[in-house]
Amino acid sequence: MNEAADRNPRRARALLAAGAAAVLAASLTACGGDSLEKEGGGSADGGSKGELVVGSAGFTESQVMAELYSKLLTKAGYSTSISKLKNRELYEPALEKGEIDVVPEYAATLAEFLNAKEKGPKAKPVASNDVDETVAALEKLAKPRGLEVLPAGKAVDQNAFAVTEDFAKKHKLKTLSDLGKSGEKVKLAASDECEERPFCRPGLEKTYDIDVTGIDPKGVGTTQAKEAVKDGTDQLVLTTTTDATLEDFGLVLLEDDKGLQNADNVLPVVNAKKAGGEKVSAALDKLTKVLTTEDLADLNRKVDAERQKPKDVAEEYLKSKDLL
Repeated sequence: MNEAADRNPRRARALLAAGAAAVLAASLTACGGDSLEKEGGGSADGGSKGELVVGSAGFTESQVMAELYSKLLTKAGYSTSISKLKNRELYEPALEKGEIDVVPEYAATLAEFLNAKEKGPKAKPVASNDVDETVAALEKLAKPRGLEVLPAGKAVDQNAFAVTEDFAKKHKLKTLSDLGKSGEKVKLAASDECEERPFCRPGLEKTYDIDVTGIDPKGVGTTQAKEAVKDGTDQLVLTTTTDATLEDFGLVLLEDDKGLQNADNVLPVVNAKKAGGEKVSAALDKLTKVLTTEDLADLNRKVDAERQKPKDVAEEYLKSKDLL
């Protein structure tokens, strides 16, 4: 997800942060190669094509994606394990060093992370709402670090804004443009950072002419934020396109019809030396070609709402697509 919102426990994909270099240094000091928390199967001596470690961040979607990758690579003949690290500041250096080999990523967010890592937190943005341009920028930043960016799919997890179904029907809203044209004043349930982030309040006002009267700092897609919109305290909530519980609160997403948000399409990123071969790419591309944004939301829902295990959800999904 892009810089408009921090991910909370469920959305731990870290955004661009000032002082990222200091965080990275501290992370590397605290997290040596032997400290990665490993899970999963695979024999110690590796499979017929060797052993691969799949990285996972600390939120549901990343954990499910890691399970999907692991199972596909196991089917392709690799011995796999999963290493869970809290956030990108931890797993990206581990990927560069070869402590992990494969990780599910988000095109725009990783591009800006590497951009800031190379040029500083105030670097000119390289990501946009064009997925091809964004992936090209990401590849340029990733290659010198020994990383290979595999093809992106149509599944995307990015910032999104939702209103109640009743509010949408009353004002005939389907898009953010509709909301701007309606002239309705809205209070926005979001993170503190929304006040200044270009993809949040400033973007809503500049791109869509939406009259945001204030920010209710309840977080990004949290239960409290969605409850505030449900009960009418707020009228708009910042969440994500793969939010699994919108229906539970009677909420619907408004389409980002002018492309305010960057292209955070899901894609695998690998350590080029250890996992840069065609067989890894071919195995993971089977998933990339079929996975949709709606699929991601459903997978999240099964874990977060139905309390199923990520590995079971992943296996069920792959079987449903005839990939296992």
